[in-house]
Amino acid sequence: MYDVLLAQFMEGKRKAGEPLNIGALSRELDVSQTPLREALARLEHTGLVRREALKGYRVSPDLGEQEIGKLMDARLLLEPALAREAGLRTTPEFLAELAETVSLLEQAAAEADEDASALQASLTSDGDFHRLIARQSGNPFLESAYLSLTGQMQRFRPFTRRGRAGAGEAAREHRAIHDALESRDAEKAAELMAVHIGNARGRALLPRA
Repeated sequence: MYDVLLAQFMEGKRKAGEPLNIGALSRELDVSQTPLREALARLEHTGLVRREALKGYRVSPDLGEQEIGKLMDARLLLEPALAREAGLRTTPEFLAELAETVSLLEQAAAEADEDASALQASLTSDGDFHRLIARQSGNPFLESAYLSLTGQMQRFRPFTRRGRAGAGEAAREHRAIHDALESRDAEKAAELMAVHIGNARGRALLPRA
């Protein structure tokens, strides 16, 4: 149920501040309340939902521009280091998995404006790309630090405000990072990741259309 609810957040089906009544969700999704409670507890840990005394769960408010800026600052400190470490530990299997996420993002980007499922696919591929690099870093502490940010990152997505254009830009940046990793150029991968996060910050702070 965690993945089902997370997908609803990413697709915009659950609005900021919306109450999440477990009984109503159980009827809506045709599941028992136990897995829903477990899923909501996990989502609370990520920051996507909040539990209020005597009121239950509620969708967390959207991140403000200042919060987004600070979150992207944290990513800028962390993710180039992850890319550098991953570049020192590349394997054929890792590169193949990473290339697949890039290809999926490129495919989804072409339809992200008109197709909600394509936008969902682009968001999933984007997240998978960054998680793979974090895992390949070989440093469980760095990976854990990155994963602690991922829930907050679900409260906004850097290219959703620009639709296809934003997803296309992200795909090109992902491709460049992949190519640097494939060439075993760890420093270039780190530099390109820093550029990518900087650009993602700009996309995230664009006014909504």
